[in-house]
Amino acid sequence: MQDLSGKRILIMATDGFEELELTGPRDAFSEAGAEVHIASPSRNPIQARVQDEPTIFVTPDLLIEEVDMEDYDALILPGGVINPDQLRTNDKAVALIKAFDEAEKPLAAICHGPWLLIEADVVRGRTVTSWPSIRTDMKNAGGEVVDEEACTDGHLVTSRNPDDVPAFNAAIADLISAGS
Repeated sequence: MQDLSGKRILIMATDGFEELELTGPRDAFSEAGAEVHIASPSRNPIQARVQDEPTIFVTPDLLIEEVDMEDYDALILPGGVINPDQLRTNDKAVALIKAFDEAEKPLAAICHGPWLLIEADVVRGRTVTSWPSIRTDMKNAGGEVVDEEACTDGHLVTSRNPDDVPAFNAAIADLISAGS
């Protein structure tokens, strides 16, 4: 992965995120020199899942309401079923996604994370991918759905599942580097 020193990346999550879909990007981008923060509705530790089984806890760095979009170069939305289902009812989370989209900053969602893109109405007219069970939702939201490891459409990156994290990370890194 290219050097991302000086870049700041935000990951937004809450309880029920798919472990590798948060830890994979967090660790890869940190190793590439980026500063990575996790925002959540609460400062309490949030719990990951792997195939619906609870696993590790991660402590958020800041509250979603404290985020200034101008301070970040990219926003990543991990999946898991519970995480995006909870966040899509959070007005501040949805507004933050819309702000990144409107600013045309790299915006990335994996697995069930694209549910948040649907809620923010940023799928319409774009080519996207996701976990198979939400592809109908993506189509109904106006997306052109494909089955690819990582799909990039402008500043938007989507991926299907934890196995795609390396391709997901590479696509995000390419967009961040292109914006340098």
